[in-house]
Amino acid sequence: MRPKKIDPNAEEVDLIEPISKTKLKAEADALQEIGVKLVALPNSKLSQLDLPERLVDAIAEAKRITANGATRRQKQYIGSLMRDIDVGPIVEQMEKWEGKNTAENAYFHNLERWRTRLIEDEGVLSELMQQYPSIDSQQIRTLIRNARREASLAKPPKSSRELFKLLREVTADSQDAPADSESYEEPI
Repeated sequence: MRPKKIDPNAEEVDLIEPISKTKLKAEADALQEIGVKLVALPNSKLSQLDLPERLVDAIAEAKRITANGATRRQKQYIGSLMRDIDVGPIVEQMEKWEGKNTAENAYFHNLERWRTRLIEDEGVLSELMQQYPSIDSQQIRTLIRNARREASLAKPPKSSRELFKLLREVTADSQDAPADSESYEEPI
């Protein structure tokens, strides 16, 4: 067979490399793993995701199935349904729920530092009031005083938690706080 002659006047054709079967299988497995994580989510969190109706039905069916072989086939079916959708936003939201979102973690660590500084130092309140003038000064003073008292008496940190919630509300109004900051549970 003779080699083809290349026409110098012809338009350049984009060379598309075929995707290997191994890579296709790895992508399918990754989508199936995301599907497995979706099946493990509670219905309240599933409803927060923007999923197609067929996928939601398949996930509900997977939760209902108990036979091992049927469960495996249903997970494969969920993986195949996920090939048709953009999984980026789903993965991002699931990482937020798992606490892997670094921007969200940094935001909450900053709130925790504010709370600690407010409880330990009297002068920090004026700094906070300058940055966030919309804050209710009387309420925050009461929470700081109660948190100090609870800490000295070794009581549960109820006021400290309330102070954290108040800081979260105030900073969310004035900054670009993470969209799902309501789901954050402050560590005990």
